[in-house]
Amino acid sequence: MSSDEPDTRQIAVALRLSVGLLVRRLRQAHLGGELTMPESAALARLDRGGPATAAALARLEQISPQAMGATLGALEARGLVERRRDPADGRQVILSPTEPGLAALRSRRDARTELLAEALSAGFTGAELDQLAAAAPLLERLAERV
Repeated sequence: MSSDEPDTRQIAVALRLSVGLLVRRLRQAHLGGELTMPESAALARLDRGGPATAAALARLEQISPQAMGATLGALEARGLVERRRDPADGRQVILSPTEPGLAALRSRRDARTELLAEALSAGFTGAELDQLAAAAPLLERLAERV
């Protein structure tokens, strides 16, 4: 590697550390609301991927079927997900988010967005905001390649 080429390993370390810290801070922020992290993850997965079985959700979230069952049971008890028989295989139960479930998920997402917007408004110059705006699509493209 020539001296004028970027060191991809150093960039990878810097990105892993900074993005990891940002994600942890967003997860740790007390945003109010009623969703736990596992509940939010299950609802988000159903929102993005469409209706699914509990087993499929557990695989996708890399947790045990029992843990996913408890999470889905809590969501169902509060009316945030609904179960129905799979029309193609009556033995299977398909879960979908309800309108109140989607509203709770939007509320949580909006709260995180507001937290980021406040941090950006309070601590960054216009030039820095431009740099962050330019980096966002690159970070998304990077995430798609990992």
